Amino acid sequence: MSQSTGSVVIIGGGLIGAACADALTRRGWQVTLLDAGRFAGACSHANCGFVCPSHVLPLAEPGAVRQALAAMLKPNSPFSIKPRFDPALWSWLLRFARRCNHRDMLHTAHALHPLLESSHALYAEMMAESDFATACEWQTGGLLFVYQTAAALENYAATDRLLTNEFNLPARRMDGEELVEFEPALKPGLAGGWFYADDAHLRPDRLMNRWRSRLERQGVTIRENCRGVGFDRAGDDAKSIRIVAADRTGNSCDEALSADAFVVTTGASAPEWQRELGCKIPIQPGKGYSITMPRPERCPRTPMLLMEHRVGVTPMQSGYRLGSTMEFAGYDDSIQARRLGLLKSGAEHYLVEPYRDPVEETWFGWRPMTTDGLPLIGRTPRLKNVWLAAGHNMLGLTLAPATGQLVAELMAGEATHVDARPFRVNRI
Repeated sequence: MSQSTGSVVIIGGGLIGAACADALTRRGWQVTLLDAGRFAGACSHANCGFVCPSHVLPLAEPGAVRQALAAMLKPNSPFSIKPRFDPALWSWLLRFARRCNHRDMLHTAHALHPLLESSHALYAEMMAESDFATACEWQTGGLLFVYQTAAALENYAATDRLLTNEFNLPARRMDGEELVEFEPALKPGLAGGWFYADDAHLRPDRLMNRWRSRLERQGVTIRENCRGVGFDRAGDDAKSIRIVAADRTGNSCDEALSADAFVVTTGASAPEWQRELGCKIPIQPGKGYSITMPRPERCPRTPMLLMEHRVGVTPMQSGYRLGSTMEFAGYDDSIQARRLGLLKSGAEHYLVEPYRDPVEETWFGWRPMTTDGLPLIGRTPRLKNVWLAAGHNMLGLTLAPATGQLVAELMAGEATHVDARPFRVNRI
C-alpha cells in the first residue's frame, strides 16, 4: 500500500513522531498523534540537545567491546550493564560485538551520513521560520570534543583522518593553551580538543513545545495518556488501533481508532509491537541521565563532550545541562543518584565551574539502541499499511526531520531523498 493522503495515526509522541506528523501533515494527511504518557515526555525531553552531523560513526566500532569490558571493571564507569537473566539483551550484545569491525562500521556510517546531512539542512529551514530558533534556543556554535590526556587526544587523529577522507567532516585540532583560549571555561593543563564547527545545539523541551504548537495549527490531533495495545486487522491491512485512554477523571476506557495508515514511533518501547507487526525489533533501552541547573558564572560558550569521562555539557540560553552515561538496565525507571554523581565528578576534571546549585531537574531517558547503529524505517512485514520508525540510538534529535521526510516519501511510494534500503525493518 502506497498513498499520498488519507488519515494516519502515529503511535508515539516524541521527536520522531512529531517529525513524521509534520512531514505527513504538510503532504495533506489527516494526522492523529498518540502518546502513552505526556507528549515529548520521554527520551525527547531533557537530552543534551546536540544536532551533530559529526556523529556519523556508530558505537559498534573496532575495539568497542574491549573498551566496554575494561570500563565495566572500573567502579565509576559511565558504561554499565545490570546483571540479570535477559536472553534478549545477551543476544543483542552478541550481535553488537560481531559488528565491531572496520567494514561494518563504515557500512553504517555511509548509510547514516546522507540522513544526517539531510536533517541538518531541514533544521536550518525550520529555524528560519518565524520564531522557531528563538523559541528552542537554537545555536550554531559547533561541538567541542575535549581530551584530558595527550594519548587520547592523539588517538582521535586517526578518526579525524577517516572522517575527513570518507565524509568530508574535518575537525579543527586545538592543543593545550589554544584550547583554553578558545574555551576559557575549561581548566588549564588539558591535552586539547577537536572542534566540529558545523554542529549545533538547542533546548529539546522547548523545541518540542514549539513543534507542538505548529502541529496543532496544522490540524494535528494530539492525544496524551493513550496507550496503543494492538491492531484490528482485515487481511494484511490494519483497520484500527485499540487504545487504552485515560479520561479527565483518571479512569481508563478502551476504544478503537480507525485510519488509513499507521506509524509506530515508540522509540525504546518499540519491541512491544513485534508480535503485532510480524517482525523482530532488536532494540535495547540504553539508559542515559541528565542534570539541568542554572548557568554557572564561568559557563562554557561551546557545547562539548568530555571524552574520557563520557559527559556531555550543554550551555543553553536558559540553563545548563550535564548529560550522558550508558546503562543497560532494561526498562528500569528509577533514577540512580550514583549515576548522576558520575556526571558531576566527570565534569570536575575539565571545567573551572563544572556545575551550579540549585539542581532544577534530574532526568533519565531510554535511548533506542540497535545492534548496527541504524534506525528501523519502513513498512512492516505483516501489515502493509503500518510503518515503523524507531531505533535512532543516540541520534533521535539529530535525525528526526530527515526521518519524518523519509517516512512520508515511503508511504507515498515516491523516490526517497536518501537511500532507504539500509534502514529496512527486516534487515536484522
